[in-house]
Amino acid sequence: MAILEQELPEIELEASMGATADAPAPLDAATLRRRVFGLAWPVIGENFLETLLGIIDTLLVAGLGAVAIAGVGSALQVMFFLISALSALAVGSAVLVAQAIGARDPLRAGNLARQSLIWSVLLSIPLAIGGYLLSGPVISIFGLEPAVARIGVQYMQVTMGTVVVLVALFIGGGVLRGAGDSRTPMLVTALANVVNVGLAYSLIYGHFGLPALGPVGSAWATFLARALALLLLVGVLWRGRNGVSIGGHGSWLPDLKVARQVLQIGVPAALEQVLVSGAFLALSMVVARLGTEMLAAHRVTFNALSLSFLPGIGFGIAATALVGQSVGAQRIGEGGAAARVATIWAVAWMSAIAALLFIFAPQVLHLFTSDQAVVSAGASGLRIVALAQPFWAVMFVQSGALRGAGNTQFPLMVSGVGIWLAVGLAFALIETIGGGLASVWAAFLIVSPAMALLMWRRFRRTVAAGG
Repeated sequence: MAILEQELPEIELEASMGATADAPAPLDAATLRRRVFGLAWPVIGENFLETLLGIIDTLLVAGLGAVAIAGVGSALQVMFFLISALSALAVGSAVLVAQAIGARDPLRAGNLARQSLIWSVLLSIPLAIGGYLLSGPVISIFGLEPAVARIGVQYMQVTMGTVVVLVALFIGGGVLRGAGDSRTPMLVTALANVVNVGLAYSLIYGHFGLPALGPVGSAWATFLARALALLLLVGVLWRGRNGVSIGGHGSWLPDLKVARQVLQIGVPAALEQVLVSGAFLALSMVVARLGTEMLAAHRVTFNALSLSFLPGIGFGIAATALVGQSVGAQRIGEGGAAARVATIWAVAWMSAIAALLFIFAPQVLHLFTSDQAVVSAGASGLRIVALAQPFWAVMFVQSGALRGAGNTQFPLMVSGVGIWLAVGLAFALIETIGGGLASVWAAFLIVSPAMALLMWRRFRRTVAAGG
């Protein structure tokens, strides 16, 4: 708690954007690298903690047997899809706050933060009610055995019934990142994850005087930990961070104009995530036609990729914040410079990880499974997907930079079309030449350079046009 109460360093706007618009101070390369990395590494750490938490939760539920794992897993498939869309809505708040900070308008930034939190509650209430009531029909789509379905429904009802906290948490974190503070969300996530693990262990098995709720105890633990995280984030925003405060002057009544502004940016980002998630779900169905070993190898490959993507996600979010600030300051050129640095870092990190995946593909797969058939089926596919990592690094950062400039439609179009084109090509390759996972991931290797080039060219034109 003490560490959360310490004031984080203010963003050095005068150093990065100039003391005045008439006499801008030059931004040296070392300062720019420090700014980019300072925003990116907490995001990388936060996402790593979330990945680790998911692994630990799975291990805790696994102690109850296969039925519990299957039931919770079915609910989580639905929630992962929903979370990807909800988290993208925070992009709208982050971009607008970043632009207000860049324009040195703290009152507008604070009002945007306040309104974003208000609307997150108002919009998520009907989502919570509908999700709770429809949990049964949604889980029934999977065609599960009654015992498994019952656990899935119970888990989803708790998670959907408390989705208000989840949405507000995403928005609060997005506002802080837009203000240039990615460290506080990471610290809050770290604390919440520790609480989550302790509560999950206690509520699943009934330790420390708490009731034994079984698999649904994991859902309640996650909700309580998220509620704690939200209280901490709201407390930070109330006191103010980097000029953004929800505790100052301003109305707490809903403002439709602000909602439209946030959703205009956030909805395309959410639709992009829905399309990507849907494409990978369809890809799993394509791979399932190849047999159990191939499907298992496909899942394991995704686990390895989830770690490989962390640098790209982190530097992409850093680019969003810094480009947004540069747009607000009407100095898009500095945002372009920040995006170049972020791209170089992301390509370097993800290329290094790709080299390790390529060289040690069998060993990496052995970290997740001891089944030699699965390892053999997945090694070639993992090596091919490793070759696509540098292109994905460019896509992550350049699409993040475009969002910072307020353009979420172009990333939606490129990612939506590109990812489904890759899935269709994967299906065609399997049906014509076979090749297993090697053909599946070769389709992505074929498509990803074009997607990266389109993102890069569009942002370059944005910078040339002055925003």
